[in-house]
Amino acid sequence: MKAYQELSAQELQVEQECLYQGFLEFKARGLKLNMARGKPSSEQLDLSMPILDAINSFQAMNDSEGTDTRNYGGLTGIKEARELMAQIMEVPASNTIVLGNSSLNIMYDTVARSMTNGVMGSTPWCKLDKVRFLCPAPGYDRHFAVTENFGIELITIPMTSEGPDMDLVTQYVENDDSVKGIWCVPKYSNPQGITYSEETVRRFAALEPAAADFRIYWDNAYAVHDFVEPGDVLLSLKEACDAAGNPDIWYMFASTSKITFAGSGISALASSQSNLAEITKQMAFQTIGPDKINQLRHVAFLRDIDGVRAHMKKQAALLAPRFSTVLSILDEQLGDLGVGEWTHPKGGYFISFDGLANTAKRTVALAKEAGVTLTGAGATYPYGNDPLDRNIRIAPTYPSVDELAIACQLFTICARIAATEALLAQQ
Repeated sequence: MKAYQELSAQELQVEQECLYQGFLEFKARGLKLNMARGKPSSEQLDLSMPILDAINSFQAMNDSEGTDTRNYGGLTGIKEARELMAQIMEVPASNTIVLGNSSLNIMYDTVARSMTNGVMGSTPWCKLDKVRFLCPAPGYDRHFAVTENFGIELITIPMTSEGPDMDLVTQYVENDDSVKGIWCVPKYSNPQGITYSEETVRRFAALEPAAADFRIYWDNAYAVHDFVEPGDVLLSLKEACDAAGNPDIWYMFASTSKITFAGSGISALASSQSNLAEITKQMAFQTIGPDKINQLRHVAFLRDIDGVRAHMKKQAALLAPRFSTVLSILDEQLGDLGVGEWTHPKGGYFISFDGLANTAKRTVALAKEAGVTLTGAGATYPYGNDPLDRNIRIAPTYPSVDELAIACQLFTICARIAATEALLAQQ
């Protein structure tokens, strides 16, 4: 079939009527499918069930340093958990602290501490007239929500195939002292699945911020989440920053939320010794220590980075068919029509779809009407505002392969209907 842009108004109307008939047939099926968030499937979670039996004796309750993990203390996490998470993040264990189940919680607390206490002696952000954060977009909606919650101004930075637009990042960071941070998902970015290039990482490391309290918020959520071999390789931000003489400019976050149990994992913060010294000093007022039993359980189950990689290969065997199903349907149903483009990631949890301008909201609304819930249109941009109304985040991980096939068939019909409507409106 010809691209929709080449069709006459009459041809578009005929196509739209045919598509709408197919849409009504899907709607009559009473579907209830949810692809709104990147949740692990039950099959993925089942892979980690042995973790519940990983420790089961009194002797096993002590860590390698003889500390009883059932008791108070251990503010920065047990030694072997720090070593495990450090391997995942590719940083030294001495630069790592391990906390509870949520890396998002750590990010929130990191911003909150900066608001109330400042950063290494700087003025607390709450006392400043203006605080701004750079937000590469499409990006992770929960990142944007954290900073928006504190009244921080969000600035959209366009994403490229190699990461954020570094010319624009440099311009803001080096000339505006109200810019205090930038959100980054550097490997298999949410939602595009882009891994930052070596040049991009080195340019981050070489930034000369106008604000001494500027920090890179490096959320390495998908550090070991390859489902295609070989996976992407990400340059070490720590090593790049050390080489550039910028040892304090970065915070790194990670968790096992999409490795073991999404609601019962462990999470970590890595940074320079100076940053961690300040952070742990403030943490002492917040907590007596994390759940060390869960940390010990994770170490007993995963053991080391080789154990993590072996476990993630099992996850990949479940994820690869799901992504393949979505991509093959998109390619087959939309490939020659000119109604959109989409990413083909090697890992992570999402596929990013860009339809024609002014079609994303309509596509999502149509899908919901027929029983398939997608991430809200605009969610991948600061303030929920996609200026072109194009981007839709597709999350293939939770539904079964059969459910995905149904949902994606419907999605392509909705995207095509929205495209015909937009093109007819132009004519």
